[in-house]
Amino acid sequence: MIGELPNDVLNAILETIPIEFSVLNKDDEVLAWNKHETRIFKRPTGVVGKNARNCHPKSSVHKVEKIINDFKEGNRNTARFWIDLTIEDKKQKVMIEYYALRDADGNYIGCLEASQNITIK
Repeated sequence: MIGELPNDVLNAILETIPIEFSVLNKDDEVLAWNKHETRIFKRPTGVVGKNARNCHPKSSVHKVEKIINDFKEGNRNTARFWIDLTIEDKKQKVMIEYYALRDADGNYIGCLEASQNITIK
């Protein structure tokens, strides 16, 4: 990134973008997330610092583990898929993307999980 953003501006951007995200460290622990009040996938604040496997339904944990392991092994840097959900009695399509976070030397330092409701309105 070129330039620096004051924390208040950065926080405003992260809460304004139309994507909800969670950030994990290299040990798969949840560091933070945005849009706490309006998230599609809500989680209790006590999840910060806990293993990310505790944030996913048991039926999908194996998929998340595969993605993260692939990131750690350097086999890929992104993963994208769509799921259908019913939100407030309406069928919705949600895109979920995972991105490997790497330092300047290419070492894995964590993961960004981003979700967005992509239902055509």
